[in-house]
Amino acid sequence: MIVFRYLSREVLVTLSAVSAVLLVIIMSGRFIKYLAQAAQGILDPGVLFLIMGYRLPGFLQLILPLGLFLGILLAYGRLYLESEMTVLSATGMSQQRLLAITLAPATLVALLVAWLSLSLAPQGVSQVAQIINQQDALTEFDTLVPGRFQTLRDGTRVTYTEDLSDDRVNLAGVFISEKRFNQDKTKDRAPSVLVAEKGHQEVQADGNRYLILENGYRYDGNPGQAGYRAIKYDTYGVMLPKPEVSEEVTEREAIPTLQLLGATDLRERAELQWRLSLPLLVFIVTLLAVPLARVNPRQGRFLKLLPAILLYMAYLTMLISVRGALEKGKLPMSLGMWWVHGLFLLIGLVLLYWEPLRLKRAARRAEVTHG
Repeated sequence: MIVFRYLSREVLVTLSAVSAVLLVIIMSGRFIKYLAQAAQGILDPGVLFLIMGYRLPGFLQLILPLGLFLGILLAYGRLYLESEMTVLSATGMSQQRLLAITLAPATLVALLVAWLSLSLAPQGVSQVAQIINQQDALTEFDTLVPGRFQTLRDGTRVTYTEDLSDDRVNLAGVFISEKRFNQDKTKDRAPSVLVAEKGHQEVQADGNRYLILENGYRYDGNPGQAGYRAIKYDTYGVMLPKPEVSEEVTEREAIPTLQLLGATDLRERAELQWRLSLPLLVFIVTLLAVPLARVNPRQGRFLKLLPAILLYMAYLTMLISVRGALEKGKLPMSLGMWWVHGLFLLIGLVLLYWEPLRLKRAARRAEVTHG
């Protein structure tokens, strides 16, 4: 029991540390993307942390299996390097018993991944989709920030206002620069610049919103060229475009797992197999990690780390590729992703029993030689 608690604690502590680092790296990259959209006025800054919170289960369901895999490699690698595993082996600790002990914390991780994959992650995706839909309903006027140039319409329009009322109704010191194209959108026309002393928003009967500018000028022409036109106006209406918020989520990812059980659509059935594959992935990577963690103290702790990571990447890449093939109907759904798990289960069993069998054969040859 003491050995069980010691090994489990080593694995779980290393798993937590590795997963935390991976989570910070992944979430930082995603947060920077959202922050850039907020800086452009595409996304409301108030929903940034809300989106990140809802996306957290989706990140964790992929991070935890990798964290467990690396945790076993690093934790057991240190024990081999410091000869603690040698002592345990001398007391009767076999690879099979070590695997059985390791499966205990792996089961906890698999249950957590199953909860995330089958329940929390789809709910999070659904909430993110609702937030994105709400953001898509906003106009340029709703996301405008005073004192900041904001780029919208794929970079074709730049808007600036010196001041904006608290109720977001009235503007002062307005500047709008917009690129213009021909009808076929193959050739640029002269850009247009609008400046105005003030402006306000107006909603038409058809639901479209316009920014009504007052007391300003419109400039048409290319800077540096003589053909420049300036038009003074008292009132000028500009249609407010809706920002396009990009987020890599699909409708099937938000479908509750219970609804996927009776699905007939290929994409939905592939989604169900993917969700079921993640908890199974935890057990198989545990089987792979235990023999791969065995190192010679003379060879160093990280000798097998790179090959092990490549093996894990191959496993996950094959699952993703097979998922895409199932969605397109290129593979029969009856075969599914299970053959990939079976292949790496076989590889894990070979790794687990190869070294003991090699040592037994070497011992027999030594007995024959000395006999």
